[in-house]
Amino acid sequence: MSKPSKAVLRLPLEKRAEIAFKVAVAKAIDEHARLGLPVYIWRDGSVVELSPDEVRGSSRNSQGK
Repeated sequence: MSKPSKAVLRLPLEKRAEIAFKVAVAKAIDEHARLGLPVYIWRDGSVVELSPDEVRGSSRNSQGK
């Protein structure tokens, strides 16, 4: 585990917790895709299954944003 930067440590605790949560979720989703497992998400009022290929495609698209 790496030590957070001084800029991150200056943020309020709730913001740091949000960042940590987002990083943990991204790692879990990446691991599912790597293992070939689907990911289930909530979209438009229902549960949707994303295949590992869909997960890989969406993570590549979001990295450029």
